[in-house]
Amino acid sequence: MNSNSRKVRINKAILYLVLSLGSVLMLLPFFWMISTALKPDNAIFTVPIQWFPQTLYLNNFIRAMEVVPIMRYMFNTFLIAALKIFGEVFVSALVAYGFARFNFKYKNILFMVLLATMMLPYEVTMIPTFIIWSRLGFADSYVPLILPAYFGSASFIFFLRMYFQTYPKELEESALIDGASYLQIFIRIFVPLSKAALMTIGMWSFMGTWNDLLGQLIYINSPEKYTIQLGLASFSNMTGETLWGPLMAASFIALIPVILILLFAQRYFTEGVKMSGIKG
Repeated sequence: MNSNSRKVRINKAILYLVLSLGSVLMLLPFFWMISTALKPDNAIFTVPIQWFPQTLYLNNFIRAMEVVPIMRYMFNTFLIAALKIFGEVFVSALVAYGFARFNFKYKNILFMVLLATMMLPYEVTMIPTFIIWSRLGFADSYVPLILPAYFGSASFIFFLRMYFQTYPKELEESALIDGASYLQIFIRIFVPLSKAALMTIGMWSFMGTWNDLLGQLIYINSPEKYTIQLGLASFSNMTGETLWGPLMAASFIALIPVILILLFAQRYFTEGVKMSGIKG
């Protein structure tokens, strides 16, 4: 074995070791959450720490569902996510298609203005947008959480624009010769070809909606309209104390849809990011 191959193997071993340690550190809170959800109260803060519960204590899951209507809150969140994803993905793809495949006046300037909106933190626009929605009569409703998605997302437009630019012009030229309109080209050609990218941003949109606490906390006041994040945040207020076992059980239940979607869409996510990175 020469020195170069030995050096490559050592570098790979170090890389794998660092990645393994990083994975353990990332998974440790998740493992502790599951362990706490499966232990009775008197075994949660014992010293030394019991990483593995001696018996599976499933009563925490029952208590969690008694404290908060988790299924109702998950349904509310799914409703917001479904309506938001449809608008955010379709509109962002349509705008990105226009920026990628058409030449028009002030195109680059408009695209730079669009990208500039990504530099504005949410905290800057939070109060003005809340005042606007309140005066329009949409306080304590899902409208402020859903309707802005139908104006597209700057980050998704940027991502899809790079993706659409990789396709050859011959696709459109041949379709135009056959009598197709630009809208038909977008729906029948670009959307099927970009399924991986659309699935990727759809998953990003779902994750952002599912984990959003600040936006939902601002606009939703009625308990029956709570989302899963608001339900978890108000868990201690509903019980008057912090019940760590049921709280961790409720948190685990809230993670199940995210885990399932990630497992289902992992292939599309990897393919979409890889293609955008290589061709963009």
